Amino acid sequence: MQGSKFFSVTLVTLALLSTSYLALADNSAITPQLEVPHWPHTQYDSTPTVEDILGYPAASRVSSPEQIVTYFESLAAAHPDKIKLFDYGKTWEGRRLFYAVISSADNIAKLADHQQSIAALADPRVTNASTAKKLITELPGSIWIGASVHGNEISPAEATLVTAWHLLASQATENQQLLNNTLIYLDPLQNPDGRARFVSRYYSTVGIEPSSDRLSAEHNEAWPNGRTNHYLFDLNRDWFALTQPETRGKVAAFLKALPLHFIDSHEMGGDSTFFFAPSAEPLNPLVTPNQRNSLTRLGKNNGRWFDRFGYDYFTAEIFDLFYPGYGGNWPNYSGSLATTYEMASARGHHFTTQRGDVLTYADGVQRNFVAYLSSIENVANNRQALLENFYDYRRSALDKGGQRQAVQSYILPNQRDAAGHQRLAAILTEQGIEVRQTSKDFQACGKQYQAGAYVIDAAQPSHHLVRALLDADVPLDPKFLAEQERLRANNLRPQIYDVTAWSLPHLYNLDLVTCTKTVSVSADLVGSKRILSGTIQPGDATYGYIVRWGDMNAGRLLTAALREGLSLRSADSSFKHQDGREFPAGTLVFSRAANPANLTERLTKLAEQSGANIEPLANSWITSGPSIGSRAFTPVLAPKVAVLWDEPTSVLSAGSTRFIIEREFNYPTTAIRSSQLQNADLSAYQVIILPATNQAGAYEKALGEPGRENLRDWVKKGGVIITLGNATGFAVSGKKPLLQSSLISTLNEAKENTFDRVPGIIARSTVDQEHWLTAGVPEQLFTNYIGTETYAALPISKGRNVINFADADNLVASGHLWAENRQQLAGRPYLLVQPEHKGLVISFTQEPNLRAYQHGQFVLLLNAIFRGAAHASPVR
Repeated sequence: MQGSKFFSVTLVTLALLSTSYLALADNSAITPQLEVPHWPHTQYDSTPTVEDILGYPAASRVSSPEQIVTYFESLAAAHPDKIKLFDYGKTWEGRRLFYAVISSADNIAKLADHQQSIAALADPRVTNASTAKKLITELPGSIWIGASVHGNEISPAEATLVTAWHLLASQATENQQLLNNTLIYLDPLQNPDGRARFVSRYYSTVGIEPSSDRLSAEHNEAWPNGRTNHYLFDLNRDWFALTQPETRGKVAAFLKALPLHFIDSHEMGGDSTFFFAPSAEPLNPLVTPNQRNSLTRLGKNNGRWFDRFGYDYFTAEIFDLFYPGYGGNWPNYSGSLATTYEMASARGHHFTTQRGDVLTYADGVQRNFVAYLSSIENVANNRQALLENFYDYRRSALDKGGQRQAVQSYILPNQRDAAGHQRLAAILTEQGIEVRQTSKDFQACGKQYQAGAYVIDAAQPSHHLVRALLDADVPLDPKFLAEQERLRANNLRPQIYDVTAWSLPHLYNLDLVTCTKTVSVSADLVGSKRILSGTIQPGDATYGYIVRWGDMNAGRLLTAALREGLSLRSADSSFKHQDGREFPAGTLVFSRAANPANLTERLTKLAEQSGANIEPLANSWITSGPSIGSRAFTPVLAPKVAVLWDEPTSVLSAGSTRFIIEREFNYPTTAIRSSQLQNADLSAYQVIILPATNQAGAYEKALGEPGRENLRDWVKKGGVIITLGNATGFAVSGKKPLLQSSLISTLNEAKENTFDRVPGIIARSTVDQEHWLTAGVPEQLFTNYIGTETYAALPISKGRNVINFADADNLVASGHLWAENRQQLAGRPYLLVQPEHKGLVISFTQEPNLRAYQHGQFVLLLNAIFRGAAHASPVR
């Protein structure tokens, strides 16, 4: 690619660049390599190369996000008729999210028409077979290549640069055929914030020349590494949860393009080779046989090209298609063909493998380039068949949703948690699922429902995605499970790669009813607005205002009011006002006497922003339950919240915790490095949260007794410590544990005592309704369980076990749990609270913040932070 603008490269004649070590003006390292890209019998025109624009040969340097943007802008300026750039959002750090579309000049000129046509093909309700046949004849194929969703998986993003250059510069007849037959979508920067973190850290550690030693600093990233985005999310788990701007924008762009193929391009450990389809077991049963066969055909074409180049690869041994939150899986349920590519990573310029070979960055870029061109060729050569399959998939979705005795309607009654229902409906809508909200009372399958319920018709083009996200359970194949039991019996590791449960109604803790008939009632399509404006209801507000507790609308109002300095109280139990209205535990009261004269105006604005509905309160007379002036109506003050950061916290746990508090609760936090807890003055904080760690016992090593004693002293003076997941192990360990529980189950060498690691289920849990910590939480809560740890119940003399896992028969709501583990987990505590002098220890034995998609536990976490601080007695 670098050198003469017109050159021919063959597999036999590969010219080496100068072997001298090169450096840029800023002294950043680049390395010698084979020319990249290389493709047989190809001549190129004068399209600007990477070296022309960025000053270094392609794949000789790990390009920054800004450099990647610059190069794509240069290509768009050089070939405005063949490449267009489209923005789809910005990251938390303000970096640009964009994709490029490359095709023939004729296809680019008709891009909007082509996208309208594929949208028509995607809806067989309005596009009959005759019209579809005409569209299939006219439409180009399409492929979307998403690169480097993990920021430290670096070669895929770089490979999009050389792929784009090759497509625009190649003079080969075959290349023009690719452009004529295919719309090629390239998303080079799925995670620019993570990549920026990697590039900055990497070049700050490189010495006079890059090291290939796996022990070198450049190959061992410091916490939090570049894998995740700004809030430390694994964006490859976020596709249906849509918590992050990178994912929300990408899904919207995907639904506009509706590509026939979606490639999610990753890197893996440097001792491996290259992975592509077909995927490993387990396969989600909603991925059709036709899709599986088509993905195998894609893999075979890749294999043909890899054999020709002499590149090693493997298939079907790892990277399954079960969890629908992957980029390499979620698009399948829209009718695309999605798969994961994984290239062995040099994690820099050079990496010495266990075999003694040196893997280079250029190797990764070149192999990805070959895989991309092979994939594009597969789409171009099978354009018509892929379009026919896409239309048939969407048409069959209507048939499957309309089968007799099958579920034809999903109903969310919306009798509690209005905020959760609205958010879930909006998130489904954002994924192309049609959701309607009823405007009248109605009856369905023998049950009566009130107006305002949400209805999802199963007979819609997105039927497969509806089922993937809403079905209570997606079963694993019995043959696959039998094989896992065989492996366990032989002390071999099971092959389940990720969680086995993710049903969105469970994650939101909402009731879902299925019906075998189509619901016929007046209803309006729901939009993508997640939070609707709240209001102050009319009426006598002589005393002040009152807000019912139990959803995130009220939660956002609470945090906004605290940040504005308003005064409020929260009820520890339910009560009844003299006017007959009944209010749940947790209800917030704003009195006029304790607040500024413009209370109404300020609450009106906060209601609009938070979504909360505020009711007037004429007086404070209570006929049942605690009086507003009693100690059971606790004043809530604005706590200062710290989250442990850096080693040894889990990147994902620390990130999702901070994200939920800052972006869902709209409340600031302070990140404190764990090492500071040994002797820091903590008196400025009312709440300290210990996220989970990557390894049990890590806090014990990092903090030790000095850290524990510093925390104990702080708690005694009125602090609230909240432990998440295995951080609870730190609270129950040591000479003087912070929490009077104990660790019961971990992996054990003795098989009869083994609690095998649970990859991830959704469990039913029972909630103590008489404790202030569970205010606004229903009697049954869907919780997660992942891992190996369970804890002993607190004795009543020490504290309360306010939420416990259900009995063995009712424990599993969704997912797969090894049979013997049911008895071990049943009845164990999920949430414990222990008073300690003026303070509190609150411990979640699992993570309520997991992937920030457990919306049904947000109120519980709010209670732990804000009601916990209110019930402690710190010196303020």
